[in-house]
Amino acid sequence: MGRLKVLPAQIANMIAAGEVVQRPSSVVKELMENAVDAGAGQVSVVVTDAGRTLIQVIDNGCGMSPADAVLCFERHATSKIASAEDLNDIETYGFRGEALASIAAVAEVTLRTRREGDETATEVRVGQNGEVSTSSVSAPVGSNFAVRNLFYNTPARRKFLKSDSVELKHIIEEFTRVAITRPEKSFSLKSNGRDIFVLKEAKSLKFRILDLLGSNVVGDVLDISAQTSILKLSGFVGRPDSARKTLGNQFFFVNGRYFRSAYLHKAVMKAYEDMIPEGVTPSYFIFLEVDPHGIDVNIHPTKTEVKFEDDSLIFQVIYACVKETLGRNSFGAGINFDTEGAIELPQLGRSFEQYREVAPPQTQIDPTFDPFSPVPDGSFEDQPAGTTPSFGGGYGSYVDRREDYGQLFEARTAPASRVLIIQGKYILTPVSSGVMVVNVSRARERIFYDRALKALNGSGSHVTQTALFPVEVQVGAAQQQLFAGHAETLAALGFDITPFGPDSVVVGGVPEGYSCEAGKVQQTVTDLMGILSEDGTALPEMARQRTAERLATSGASNSAPLDSVLEAQSLIDTLFASENAELTSNGRRIVNIVKIGDIDKLF
Repeated sequence: MGRLKVLPAQIANMIAAGEVVQRPSSVVKELMENAVDAGAGQVSVVVTDAGRTLIQVIDNGCGMSPADAVLCFERHATSKIASAEDLNDIETYGFRGEALASIAAVAEVTLRTRREGDETATEVRVGQNGEVSTSSVSAPVGSNFAVRNLFYNTPARRKFLKSDSVELKHIIEEFTRVAITRPEKSFSLKSNGRDIFVLKEAKSLKFRILDLLGSNVVGDVLDISAQTSILKLSGFVGRPDSARKTLGNQFFFVNGRYFRSAYLHKAVMKAYEDMIPEGVTPSYFIFLEVDPHGIDVNIHPTKTEVKFEDDSLIFQVIYACVKETLGRNSFGAGINFDTEGAIELPQLGRSFEQYREVAPPQTQIDPTFDPFSPVPDGSFEDQPAGTTPSFGGGYGSYVDRREDYGQLFEARTAPASRVLIIQGKYILTPVSSGVMVVNVSRARERIFYDRALKALNGSGSHVTQTALFPVEVQVGAAQQQLFAGHAETLAALGFDITPFGPDSVVVGGVPEGYSCEAGKVQQTVTDLMGILSEDGTALPEMARQRTAERLATSGASNSAPLDSVLEAQSLIDTLFASENAELTSNGRRIVNIVKIGDIDKLF
């Protein structure tokens, strides 16, 4: 090892910038927070190419003097604190004095600023290699930051930025986190010349949430409030029946500052125990007001981690408040009277929306059945017509897992003489050695996976089935950008999804085999939001396979019901045309054979 040496200021700034400026959304966050700290009543954000080319934040705050306009780009130059003791009484967003220096270390920055009473504004340009130039210009009161060519001098970091749609989604998320805490201020966001948000002063926090996230979110939340000797809690929590599989509307704020906390998230989820299915998450907007001396926000440069003096007490207050609110609105657990002899209801495994309508029972009819035709060996000759056979304790336990399943697919087709549908979940058909059982959901998963992977590889596409009535789904502005950014891929996959209004999409068609029923379409869109939000992996092939798997799982769970023998036969034929009809993409068995000998053992 060589001798120790002090790094040049330029290199030190670039290293520090890595902690503060991780992607374009980091710049938006820091500049918006500075604008709010400056007392701005109006903040405008303009981005080009998801922040790669330009990030501009304009405010009407107090502005800076010519000397401060130059000094603000120096590390640890701040007006927020003056001593170590001030760290215990922080009420502003910023206080480190690192943000502007870090941004200037990895981008070209221009600042125009003017105070009330100054005759002219000051323009400061920080170019490549840190060159600083100043001049007097004309500009309104406030500050105007223009950040160009982000990461021009760190090509590796620029290379690992995600697609424009993903980066813009992150920008919208940071914009939302700042704007939601200041309903009394005006905010706007423009991307590539298109207005995404134009937020005027809101009457209340609820109206600001309405403007940002849409009426579907506001309509499904409940007011919460609590006040103790150590904290004040306010905000909203989502109704249990509005919980979703994808994260997106979960917010914690303390003294107006957004923060993340897996620990306090558990407090919210604990309050919803036994009210929501496994795998879904409710929306919540929880605002905490505490004594600044009781928290530490100086943990990470991004300032999204907060340490409370007593985390367990905060946990209990949140849990009790959310639990009480749900109970007060008739969502709490009912009184458990005598349950002896009662039927045990299964736990729902999907969102509540899918269970709002109960489908009437249906009778499966085989139009090809001829009662006078001879019955082949191995068929259900003792089974009365129009009834469903019973297999006692379950034939699956007698299947020999060592069986060579390859023999099933020599003909690559299934016999069409007898097809029986069991509760829409299984297809039974006789084969020479016994009865072939096909898992309908897994068969569809296999088919959807093959189609999706071909479409993602550019070698095929789904057939789109047009919905009789297009379905509008409110997804929020951030998610809408995802759909717009992946429009070409979604079309190849068989989806007809177009942006509508500021925060919605209209679904005009879905891939063949998917259900066009409104509730299923909404769930499909929810699943797509999670799939499109994935940052993916550095290996494109693995990313495509992962995406195809998730699309297949979503497609299978949101498919139209299997209600005809012809459809069942078509499903089997399509399955057997697959290169691997035995297993799903994640290795789960699709087909089993129940041998005659195993059936004999049941009797």
